[in-house]
Amino acid sequence: MTEIQFTVLPCWLGKALIAATSKGICAIALDGSAEVLTANLKTNFPDASLIPGDGELERSIQPIIEFIEHPQPQVPFPLDMQGTDFQKTVWRALLAISPGETITYTELAQRMGKPNSVRAVANACGKNRIAIAIPCHRVVGSDGSLRGYRWGESRKQLLLEKEQQNSQNPHQLNLLDLSAQ
Repeated sequence: MTEIQFTVLPCWLGKALIAATSKGICAIALDGSAEVLTANLKTNFPDASLIPGDGELERSIQPIIEFIEHPQPQVPFPLDMQGTDFQKTVWRALLAISPGETITYTELAQRMGKPNSVRAVANACGKNRIAIAIPCHRVVGSDGSLRGYRWGESRKQLLLEKEQQNSQNPHQLNLLDLSAQ
């Protein structure tokens, strides 16, 4: 049985649940409710032993909170991507999309060399459990529309706006706060 330590902390997008195995971060989830986040973690990892984090875990994940606040082109912490081989291939392709950039599901499928797998690529994006670090929020519909986001379209819009602004003005921070909504 896999052990997963987790904690829920406030962030500019509401609350962030951060969960880790001995291999790396296996989940970053966003919501306004710690209870909803914890229930979803149990649903997403039904066979795992879930261990609430202590103060030491919260201190060790500070780089992850920084990454949520200020996404960078490279993820500075190990990831434990749990999914099918195809999903992992999609998620690795997502890692190549820079902050401030968006692409369509069709473009992502083409980049992967799977131009006829647009629907499967979109489904894999929807199964991503590691928000922001695996940037599925940077994939949009062919008409530029948001086309859903596991953690809410309003969060997707805010992430894209913040990344776009930061890529144009890297020294100016946009401190939008969903927790007040």
